[in-house]
Amino acid sequence: MIPLPVYIVLIISIGGFIALGKMPTEMSVVLSIMAVVAYTLVEIGRRTPVLRNIGGAAILVTFVPAFLVYKGWLPEQLVKPVVDFFKSTNIMYMSIACIIVGSIFGMDRSALIKGFLKILVPLASGTVVGAIVGTAVGSALGLGAFNSLFFIVVPIMAGGVGEGAIPLALGYSDILHQPQGDLLVRALPAVMVGNLSAILFAGMLAFIGRKFPHLTGNGRIQPGEHDEMDAHSEGMPANMDLTHIAAAGITAISFYVLGLLCYQLFGAPAPVVMIIGAAVVKLTHAVSPKLQEGSYVIYKFFTGVVALPVLFAFSAALLSWEKLLEGFAIPNLVTIVATVFAIMTTGFVVARWVKLYPIDAAVVNLTHSGMGGAGDIAILSACDRMQLMPFAQIATRIGGAIVVVVALFSMGRMI
Repeated sequence: MIPLPVYIVLIISIGGFIALGKMPTEMSVVLSIMAVVAYTLVEIGRRTPVLRNIGGAAILVTFVPAFLVYKGWLPEQLVKPVVDFFKSTNIMYMSIACIIVGSIFGMDRSALIKGFLKILVPLASGTVVGAIVGTAVGSALGLGAFNSLFFIVVPIMAGGVGEGAIPLALGYSDILHQPQGDLLVRALPAVMVGNLSAILFAGMLAFIGRKFPHLTGNGRIQPGEHDEMDAHSEGMPANMDLTHIAAAGITAISFYVLGLLCYQLFGAPAPVVMIIGAAVVKLTHAVSPKLQEGSYVIYKFFTGVVALPVLFAFSAALLSWEKLLEGFAIPNLVTIVATVFAIMTTGFVVARWVKLYPIDAAVVNLTHSGMGGAGDIAILSACDRMQLMPFAQIATRIGGAIVVVVALFSMGRMI
């Protein structure tokens, strides 16, 4: 992604700022840091035997920065501008908005409707089976059914930290009359290790898909589906105008802004509003061919260029290595892996009943175990199926919200 001479210049420049102790905080410097560190890890992940076959690039970019920050091996003056930029700009959700709008605008209309309806079947089945398996395994390992269900299984499927673990901790605190912070600490390891497990399984599914191509649509959810932008899959359309790309970009941003407004007014998750809005516009034939082509370019840019540096920033800013380590206690680890494996396997098996590609449906089910938007990007990057982002957001946001509500209601009835 970065030409070698440019890479060397950036390394020297960033190193010089660190040596001087005067790291600029302007956006160009921060983006340079994100690109250099992220794509260094990407190259290592793509060239390491075994790791490269199971989504090594996404794994390293998602978790190594958190480890380096924990060890203090990334200088504070390098990390702080990235953390401040990530938190102040919320670039993660802008990236997701562009990926969602671009992928939906490029879908076939009939496939869009059928895909969203069909994916609910393996998703719901995976949630139920994952809850049963995780609770049973945790109980067998001495963790107790109550603890296994509410502090391991439910956090895995709750939709991440901000949208899942924190609301759970608030609700648990009211019901159990315990400090919210203590309850959040108990739930976080399951969220993080569950996400790591999902990334690894996604990489394995991609490997299986290459060996057995009849099991996957390589990002398409059902047989017979085609993207309306297939004709341009090898590059930017010859007649593309920069204004078309600009129009597509501001369209994606407008959906995100609308989502934020709906969240402020009604509490509706912004990504879900984006999905609904983009789908309505697509289904009503309100997307012009030029806007569709521009959206395709925006989609390719964010999936191919922006996603991994954003993951690096997320890892450096928000991922706690200490909490991740807590999830590696053997009983917890086995319970978490069993839960995620059950969710994935159920999606794979049930997909055949509703005529979906088993591997792609299983990948969507895996995003139900992800850490919100960052988890979705990492999981889909690990298996190179970023086209599934709209379905992943349904699994993460709507699926996670339902799990949180049901869990709090059930705990309230049990206590």
